[in-house]
Amino acid sequence: MGKMTGFLEYPRIENSTENINDRLKSFEDFHLSLNTEKRREQGARCMDCGSPFCQSGMTLNGSVIGCPLHNLIPEFNDEIYRGHMGNALSRLLKTNNFPEFTGRVCPALCEKACICGLNDAPVTVRENELYIIEKAFESGIIKPRIPKKRSGKNVAVIGSGPAGLTVADQLNHRGHLVTVFEKASRPGGLLMYGIPNMKLPKEIINRRIELMESEGVKFVTGADIGRTVPAEDVENEFDAVVLCCGAREPRKLEAEGIENAEGVVFAVDFLTEVTKDLLSGKLPYHSSDMSGFNLDEPEKRQMSESEKIVRNKDVLIVGGGDTAVDCVATVLRLGAKSVHQIIRKPPLPKERTADNPWPEYPKVWTQDYGQKEAADVFGSDPRIFGTVIKKINVDENGNIKSVMTSPSKSKDDGEMKELNCGLLLLATGFSGCENYVPESFGIETDNKGNVKTDENSFVTTDNKVFVSGDMRSGQSLVVKAMEEGRKCAAEVDKFLMGYSTM
Repeated sequence: MGKMTGFLEYPRIENSTENINDRLKSFEDFHLSLNTEKRREQGARCMDCGSPFCQSGMTLNGSVIGCPLHNLIPEFNDEIYRGHMGNALSRLLKTNNFPEFTGRVCPALCEKACICGLNDAPVTVRENELYIIEKAFESGIIKPRIPKKRSGKNVAVIGSGPAGLTVADQLNHRGHLVTVFEKASRPGGLLMYGIPNMKLPKEIINRRIELMESEGVKFVTGADIGRTVPAEDVENEFDAVVLCCGAREPRKLEAEGIENAEGVVFAVDFLTEVTKDLLSGKLPYHSSDMSGFNLDEPEKRQMSESEKIVRNKDVLIVGGGDTAVDCVATVLRLGAKSVHQIIRKPPLPKERTADNPWPEYPKVWTQDYGQKEAADVFGSDPRIFGTVIKKINVDENGNIKSVMTSPSKSKDDGEMKELNCGLLLLATGFSGCENYVPESFGIETDNKGNVKTDENSFVTTDNKVFVSGDMRSGQSLVVKAMEEGRKCAAEVDKFLMGYSTM
């Protein structure tokens, strides 16, 4: 696919980014797109390899490799190269409901499996994908696709994160009447509140929600099923219920003194509050909004609550995943005095080892955007590898003032070091879903805190209630949640109709 010799003629060129000093002044998206000519060259780099591992979505040595959605990657790359954007969009939307999300936040598992990357740089699959969908919106190709016939079946989807939106989109286009319930004031779930704006602009989410509404999906916000809305009422009103509430039960940090220390915050809660401040106008959404937000002189304006807990403080972030990186980038924009990222595991090697051959996921040292920003501001990478926090020290008012750390493999307290800390953000993952939702529906959870289903099934112990995404599988990626959503929707469709064409 693409140009037969394209991978020999054109080097990999990624989207550029704004200068770090400039982009730290607001929460605006800082990625800059290639022009059409350069993007067609990137599409041309897709080899006629004959074995597209990029779309395999298989598991090797415990890690997923290739696209879990099985996107038709060589085909849409070929259409980009040839300038057939309508065809490129058609191929992309056959497998991916929301390329505007995955094109921004997916870790590009497809690129890790690209055969071109075996001896050279892989194809820019994720950015090619994003180019297709954004050009489609820009040119007006994307229009509401309203089902010509309705089945008369009503489905309730609880939760509007990536899994919930995918289930709703699939079932709506099948002809079912779908209502999405969201406990927050805005739909989007993790996409809206758990991912910073500079990584996933909120107008992109709103654009998709508005499109889905125009296609017939109904969104009900401020509806916390199991608390403000009885689960029994929902189950009685709808023909099927799909739970897509995520894995929101945070994993706690075991450290002496942490229970009573002020200034210890779970990372997703922190990111949620920052996004709320941003959407309410208390923080600069765009660089053009900066006139009333002199970040260097906060005393001349009223600071938001999220800024108050960060500004001029030594911030420690515990965790090595995407959420921790997002926290690093966020606190930099809120005026942290310093920032360090505490990671239990030792640093990865700079290059692949014999134990980690292609096409396994490359377990190598990299710098994500937040770490690059911190290194630019403070002169060094913020990560402290192979380290755990043992004890929290507080001042006379109970506020955290420092932590005691030690090497993660050490049992000798004599090796402990003290690090100043005015804010401790815990990005240590999640231990399952919040219990009140499954309990309100009378369904069972497993020993990992996930809703129980049979293997390769999405139906719960109540045959009218289904579950999808992190709530079923545990904490994972946006693209995996979307894969779950598509599979779950097909099972719900079969339950409603007796068969499925999905």
